[in-house]
Amino acid sequence: MTAATKLTVQPVILCGGSGTRLWPLSRAGFPKQFLVLSGVNSLFQQAAERVNSLVAKDIRVGETLVVTNEDHRFMKRRKIQNLQ
Repeated sequence: MTAATKLTVQPVILCGGSGTRLWPLSRAGFPKQFLVLSGVNSLFQQAAERVNSLVAKDIRVGETLVVTNEDHRFMKRRKIQNLQ
């Protein structure tokens, strides 16, 4: 693929919900997207890592948009900082 025909994507990570179906593991204050269910990172962190892996490919990646509950914004920021 040439630079002129490079695919451009706008990553969006949907990170909402209170995780009621996964109770008691998840709760309103700590929903499933922030749980570590396999490996060492949360589901949210794993999604962010998959977006970051696109950069290594022949794809132009826009800034990632994360859609989450306002109550979880600090947890989201902390999880992203832990990846860096």
